[in-house]
Amino acid sequence: MTESPTATSVDPWVRKARGATLRYRVMAWITGTLLLLLCVELILKYVFHANGVDAAGTPNPVIGAWIAYAHGWVYVVYLVTVFDLWSKMRWRLGRLATMAAAGVVPVMSFVLERTVHAQALARIEAAGGARR
Repeated sequence: MTESPTATSVDPWVRKARGATLRYRVMAWITGTLLLLLCVELILKYVFHANGVDAAGTPNPVIGAWIAYAHGWVYVVYLVTVFDLWSKMRWRLGRLATMAAAGVVPVMSFVLERTVHAQALARIEAAGGARR
């Protein structure tokens, strides 16, 4: 009883790189969505004064203060996934900075995610990780 060569010959780097790519993709979408919600919160709060102000003159939260906290913590997880993918792909330092900045520039995480995902998959397939 021998195992098929395709089941055992997959490079461990390919498996790890695919996992890092998927984690990055998920976190880019979550981070980008929370950042857009945070932008909506800030625009409603400071531009339109949607929920008024308290007795001290401080604007009241519209969607909720939790949005800022959630984005902050999710951004930390996003940075971990960015570093994980960057180190597995062995990209240049500028790519790391760009990917990290995408978590704080509205809409950039969605745009960059498509590019990074395509380039990561191309590199994985070039390394012999094409699905059979």
